[in-house]
Amino acid sequence: MPHKSGLGRGLNALIPGDETAPAEGGATLVPVEHISPNPRQPRHDMNAEELGELTASIREHGVLQPLIVTPIETSGKYTLIAGGRRLEAAKLAGLSSVPVIVRPATDQQRLELALIENLQRSDLSPLEEAEAYRQLAEDFELSHEVIASRVGKSRVAVTNTLRLLKLPDVVKNALIEQRITEGHARALLALPTPEAQAAALHTILTRELTVRQTEELVRKVSGLRPSPALKAAPPPEVTALEERLRASLGTKVSLRAKKKGGTVTIHYYSNEELDALMARLLKE
Repeated sequence: MPHKSGLGRGLNALIPGDETAPAEGGATLVPVEHISPNPRQPRHDMNAEELGELTASIREHGVLQPLIVTPIETSGKYTLIAGGRRLEAAKLAGLSSVPVIVRPATDQQRLELALIENLQRSDLSPLEEAEAYRQLAEDFELSHEVIASRVGKSRVAVTNTLRLLKLPDVVKNALIEQRITEGHARALLALPTPEAQAAALHTILTRELTVRQTEELVRKVSGLRPSPALKAAPPPEVTALEERLRASLGTKVSLRAKKKGGTVTIHYYSNEELDALMARLLKE
């Protein structure tokens, strides 16, 4: 069943409209110095190359998508809800004001909206996403199920992302620096201690292991054997031929069909049975 998520409905669906906003496009110009950063912004770093490209675009075309802000009581100033990268690029481009849409929003909504905006643009690192979920869970007492509904993720995805916060700092730093992927980090969570996780990380980096190889390493370190793959059942026609041969020869017969040809294995359990089989097959 698909989620009816805030991510799918967009930012405006999560917060009520401002009746005092201008009718034309719903946006108004506000001086950049009157906009304070969102204290609940989950993203901590901005990609310098992408920010440079956005700055060049804004310098050429202006800010095409309004920022979303919430008023700070009666001070005439605002707190940013969504659009932190656009605001920073506008400052770098030398703009004195930017178009905004004013929306009343609670502290929780500021976090939800900033999180959703970043998820829509894939701007968050796995740990930034995990920290935002942690704030929603601990600061606002939201269940993983509710968080998942708000951001358009499955409950399992939210829970698994939150588990990344349990990793030791050395593993977190490797993830932040993109020396390992989220898949590597998730595999390391199966190890019982921070020391074991750090040791496995060293092996991953030294040997340049893939995620699949990391999972195998974790199984070996944990003393677990890989689960044997289940063999596919033979086709009915093969089973029928095996039964006919068993009835004719009086012993177990196995067929292994391949794309071209195959093998027939005849089992015997004593020298006498072998002699009888040889006589029957050679018609002696």
